[in-house]
Amino acid sequence: MYRHPYPGRAGRVLERLLNARGLARLRHAVLSHLPFPVLRSDVADVVYVTWMVDARVAGALLPAGLRVWERGGRTPFTVLTYRHGHFGPALAGPLRRLFPSPLQSNWRLYLDGPLPPGAPPHTVWFLENVMDSGAYVAATRLFSDIMRTHRPARFTHGRAGAGIATRIEPGAGSAPAFACTVAPAARPVLPPAFAAAFGSWDDAVAMLACQDAALGWSARFGKPVLSHIDLPIPLDAVRPLAPAEPVACALAHTLAHTLAAAGEPLCFLVPGVPFRVLSETVLE
Repeated sequence: MYRHPYPGRAGRVLERLLNARGLARLRHAVLSHLPFPVLRSDVADVVYVTWMVDARVAGALLPAGLRVWERGGRTPFTVLTYRHGHFGPALAGPLRRLFPSPLQSNWRLYLDGPLPPGAPPHTVWFLENVMDSGAYVAATRLFSDIMRTHRPARFTHGRAGAGIATRIEPGAGSAPAFACTVAPAARPVLPPAFAAAFGSWDDAVAMLACQDAALGWSARFGKPVLSHIDLPIPLDAVRPLAPAEPVACALAHTLAHTLAAAGEPLCFLVPGVPFRVLSETVLE
């Protein structure tokens, strides 16, 4: 459920609107018969922060029939944060430059087969989505079934010297909290938990960065939602990072209790990549 970061009458009205199941069903009944408007963005400063967490605990967050990818009882959990570059309909063409460039953070798990029909092998499960724009939060909640987006009281993500600092502060809202500052690493190194699961740095990055689709849960319909994406990340463009300070990550569900035992996160940067959302389907 969406909870506004600022208390007050306006926030309560917005909460009722963005959580309204009847409105979502009406929108779905009308728009599901129309072609999906492909969305495009030129994202930048894409920072991946990943822990190897307890697969049993993470798997309990999935609906029946799905399972997390795991090795030795552990599975990756990623906080992925970036700045959009004029996020809007691809059909807008050059006019897309008029669209804003909000910050976004996706929190995800990685799935293993068997997957629902239509889901490609490289599919992730969305746990949380956060954006710093009230307009985009409202748009995603009103017109998307997979993007259960939250708006925090404060969200910053940008250059801090040679590194990048990210802060997500929920205030009174439903967004998760996150604080991380990363700096360039001298060379790519797999933390011990990752070395036990992946053969090499390249194997880990290919697994964590290259996805073709995302699944999420629609509480409005009580069904999973599948979204196909296009995210052509060249692996030779990925830059290794290292935490410059302890990372603070607070979740509203039980996965939070596994992070303390997860060890050092694996961090890397994708300087920029074109991104497209190709489709969204509520699965039966």
